[in-house]
Amino acid sequence: MLREMGLRLLPPAAPEGVAGMPAAQPMAAATPATAPAAPSAQALAAEVLEPVTSRVPVVPAPAGREAGIATLDWPELAAAVRACTACGLCGTRQQAVFGVGPQRADWMVIGEAPGETEDLQGEPFVGQAGKLLDSMLQAIGLDRRRNVYIANVLKCRPPGNRNPEPDEVAQCEPFLRRQVELVQPRMILAMGRFAVQALLQTQEPIGRLRGRPHQYHGVPVIVTYHPAYLLRNLPDKAKAWADLCLAQDLMAGVQAGASGR
Repeated sequence: MLREMGLRLLPPAAPEGVAGMPAAQPMAAATPATAPAAPSAQALAAEVLEPVTSRVPVVPAPAGREAGIATLDWPELAAAVRACTACGLCGTRQQAVFGVGPQRADWMVIGEAPGETEDLQGEPFVGQAGKLLDSMLQAIGLDRRRNVYIANVLKCRPPGNRNPEPDEVAQCEPFLRRQVELVQPRMILAMGRFAVQALLQTQEPIGRLRGRPHQYHGVPVIVTYHPAYLLRNLPDKAKAWADLCLAQDLMAGVQAGASGR
């Protein structure tokens, strides 16, 4: 199918079980580098997110609450998410949607918020959008049960799938940050406008942020479209595939740099 669309094909990644995965090291801040016209994967890995001047208005969560969340391990963190009543979404959800995947993974996918099906099943990215995401991940050798961790910025579904509110994002952000710290990913795929804006603290549209690496607390971030959007806008699937290829190239540079140390 990809060949017929004229898209680049990647060689299949070697299977890798969770137990055999090398422990990922926290990413240090990248240093500026002079990139040639056709940058290598190593050069891509060294790019730094330019300062963003357009910020999303965020209501900060209480400092004491953030400090407490930052100390939680997986069981306690999942329990805290299920019991959270910090915003009004706790009153309309069926259940909190924590995340899925191995607790240590080189890759992490972050979406926006649970939808109706996710709210019922308690797992992110299910339904038709989830099936498309699984196909996208399989194209670069990833699997939600084996080597990628998937989570949303919001852990509870907004009523009617409305857009997330800034205070809701602010209350959930410490949970997401702790998930990233525990997973220790080497690469984050940010999917969808609200996920991108929350992670990068910008109001810039996805179209202006695609094509180059950004960072979230020291972890490289590649911006792409949400699978639900792609189901409604089929021509942009080619752009999403280019984003996956960029992430794959950047990951190769990250891994090469790690093995060279």
